[in-house]
Amino acid sequence: MAETRGMIEPFSSSQVAEGMISYGLSSYGYDLRLADEFKIFAPPADATLNPKAIPAEYYHDHKGPSCDIPPNGYVLGRTVEYLRIPRDVLTLCVGKSTYARTGVLVNVTPFEPEWEGFVTVSIANTTPVPVRIFANEGLCQVLFFQSDEPCEISYKDRKGKYQAQKKIEFGRTS
Repeated sequence: MAETRGMIEPFSSSQVAEGMISYGLSSYGYDLRLADEFKIFAPPADATLNPKAIPAEYYHDHKGPSCDIPPNGYVLGRTVEYLRIPRDVLTLCVGKSTYARTGVLVNVTPFEPEWEGFVTVSIANTTPVPVRIFANEGLCQVLFFQSDEPCEISYKDRKGKYQAQKKIEFGRTS
């Protein structure tokens, strides 16, 4: 589907791992890369977070070949790849073991049928020291689940609020 329907662009039909954290086609999924733009979360020390309304000024922009996640902090990133999920497919995304072994957790919600866009990824550092993550290298693996029939109402049909996102998106309540 990636080659015939443009489901993943750009698409690597084999796993690339020469001196980097691997990305590309794997046995039953696809390893996505991290783009070189980040939003580092740095709220004031006395802030109470409301997930419905986190001020944009709590994030600092960073662009580069790597990003250091502060101790016990997180950053938002996005994938290099643009995805177009077919109407009969649902995905789950999990972090790669290289990062998991350094205390880095990757969080992404499932990509619903007919969702498309660059994936905004939350990347958390659970350690008491900074951890470096690398742009244009593998970050997470997407697993694809194809149904016997298309879903009745897709993300596109519902006019989902993150449809066709082109940049790192903050949480939205409507």
